[in-house]
Amino acid sequence: MATSSITATNSFSSYFHGSWGSTIAGEDYSTMLTKTTMVKFRKNPLSFGPMMGNVNEGKGLFAPLVVITRNIVGKKRFNQLRGKAIALHSQVITEFCKSIGADSKQRQGLIRLAKKNGERLGFLA
Repeated sequence: MATSSITATNSFSSYFHGSWGSTIAGEDYSTMLTKTTMVKFRKNPLSFGPMMGNVNEGKGLFAPLVVITRNIVGKKRFNQLRGKAIALHSQVITEFCKSIGADSKQRQGLIRLAKKNGERLGFLA
């Protein structure tokens, strides 16, 4: 029986150049403290409250006219008039759907389309 001897050679190179014995409580603690920078926090951080403006303001062809009318008439009266106009338009869409025999899903789709078109044109500014 032949015996073979196995010799191990360490061919791994390490990129670690520190010592395994130093810990945070050890000799490197003072070095670590001198290298850190202090971060200052504001006493009153900037906070942005909820945005109460209209996201459609200034968008669309009729937006300037709508904004001027709202400023002249007043917000409360303007919203009442807008609500009446939207309700009347929904009734017209409903009557149209009845006359052509469209079901309620198609009617709801037309009402949503009218709202999207109103947003694009600036009527909801």
